[in-house]
Parts: sequence; structure tokens; C-alpha cells
Amino acid sequence: MPSQVPSQAARFAVFDDDLSQEWASFYSDSDALAVDTEAMGLCHGRDRLCLVQIADREDRVCCVRIARGQTRAPRLQQVLELGHIVKVFHYARFDVAALRQGLGIAVQPVFCTKIGSRLARTYSPRHGLKDMVQELCGVELDKGAQSSDWGRVDQLTEQQLAYAANDVRFLLGAMDRLRHMLEREERLELAQRCFTCVPTLAELDRQHFGNIFEH
Repeated sequence: MPSQVPSQAARFAVFDDDLSQEWASFYSDSDALAVDTEAMGLCHGRDRLCLVQIADREDRVCCVRIARGQTRAPRLQQVLELGHIVKVFHYARFDVAALRQGLGIAVQPVFCTKIGSRLARTYSPRHGLKDMVQELCGVELDKGAQSSDWGRVDQLTEQQLAYAANDVRFLLGAMDRLRHMLEREERLELAQRCFTCVPTLAELDRQHFGNIFEH
């Protein structure tokens, strides 16, 4: 059953192990979903997946707590593999690899706001989530809980849950603005070709290959 959490989101739920059938149905009707993950670290295969956050255009935000040793989340997988839904990440390369490594989910199609930002916002050297959201959405994110123990999934604090929720709540708006900028600068097609490469790059990361494109 979902639990009530932070007031920042109009509709916010926390689930254990998988989406509820109701929320999976909500999300399945979407054209785009914002997605993020939290893990114990940045090394795939060593650092386990702990949390998956999702938001839709109706401001329905949820966090799915992933138990230690869990390898499947069928409803979550079904939603994230639906071909008519664009899954929006910031630095999709990490999250796509984490979802594949932790739960066997093959995410497609993808929009990465970090790639989009680098191609569209060439006037700025700052492409982190906080700076991008502040400029494009006019919102200042609190990143205070970024480096914290996500492994204690049954005891996550309100601060951690609020942080996790806000990391997805503004991604769809940021994507819309980046799409407009990319189209205006005639770089949208290039960005889309980059997005199709993300699962391959994520798979290389999972298998711990270095930069195979170097000379």
C-alpha cells in the first residue's frame, strides 16, 4: 500500500518492491514519464539499486523501494518498456544501466536531459540537474540528501523522499523546453540519434568497459 509523504507533490506515494496496479495503469496512459534512480553508489554490479522514482504530467509522483536481493518488478518493467512512452532521465546512461542491472528492465525510448542540455545550452558550462532546472523551470532544487544511505529503504527520511520526488517532478517541463531549443537550433535530430545510443553505452558500463571509442 502507498504511504503519504511530502507535501511538495500533489499526489505522492511510496511503494515496496513494485508499482501498484492502479499507478501502473495511470502511468501506462502517459506519453512521457520522468524517471530517476538511487543506488548505493555508482559502480554497477557492486552498488545495488535502492529506489526508483517516477513522475507524470499530472504530477503523480511515486517512489518504489527496491529490497536487497530483489531482481524483478513486473509492473514497473511493463511500464518502463512500453514503446509509446518516452522515459525522461537526467544522465540516462547511469539510470538505464542501473535498471537493467538491478531489475532486468530494458528501457526504451529515452530522452536524456543532460545530453539535451549539452546540445541546446551551449552558452553554459553548467549541465547538472540543479542548474538546468533552475534556468529552464525557475525552481531551485535542494540537493542536500544527494549523498546519503539509500540502502535503508524501509527507513528513508522525509528529506530523502522529498529529494527523490523533486529529482523527477521537473524533468518533463525541462524536456519540453529543451525540445523547443533543440528544434530551434536544428539539433533535435542529432539529439534523438544520441538518445538511441544510450542503452548501448549503458550496457558497456554494466560490463565495465572503458571508453572503447578512444584511439
